[in-house]
Amino acid sequence: MEIVIATWNAHKVDELRPLFPGHRLLLPTEVGLSVSDIEETGSTYFENAFIKAETVYKLCGRPTLADDSGLSVTALHGAPGIKSARYGSADGTTKLDAPARNALLLEHMKGQTDRRCAFVCCLVFIYGDSRFVSVQETCPGLLTESPRGLGGFGYDPVVLLPELGKTVAELAPEEKNRISHRGRAASRMNRMLSILEPDT
Repeated sequence: MEIVIATWNAHKVDELRPLFPGHRLLLPTEVGLSVSDIEETGSTYFENAFIKAETVYKLCGRPTLADDSGLSVTALHGAPGIKSARYGSADGTTKLDAPARNALLLEHMKGQTDRRCAFVCCLVFIYGDSRFVSVQETCPGLLTESPRGLGGFGYDPVVLLPELGKTVAELAPEEKNRISHRGRAASRMNRMLSILEPDT
């Protein structure tokens, strides 16, 4: 199946492609869409994923998949959460780069003994007017005291997976695809796509 991905984030596309074998994932630009700024006005991962999927679906009329994800930290009452990509931004639009966001997060966690956190990923797939499916998965971990690892992106270097003794940034790509929040959500979504495909 050809699926348009409702994102202009190259890292997300790179991570999603191997998670959906047998499907051709297309960037919006590959179907003639140039709009790249979709305002995420939702208050949950699902609402923002749905906004992105619906916006792109209405523009192209093709099956569309959107991802909204972030890191929720227990001691920070769920922050940065849906604002993970904009964490630390003074005006809500200018984004810090990943190392700066990680440094800010660790600074905010100084003195905190509760280091629990979880990556969250919500996927929404729209395949017709008023027809969609959604899944949401998590990858729990603990915040480190300092970044570790060179792989992955975003908050990966500061999230330790205790059962493996590694940060997400220290995982091999195949291992990350298997256990990450996005990998787990994609696995469930693939099962749904296998059922939906004949009807799309």
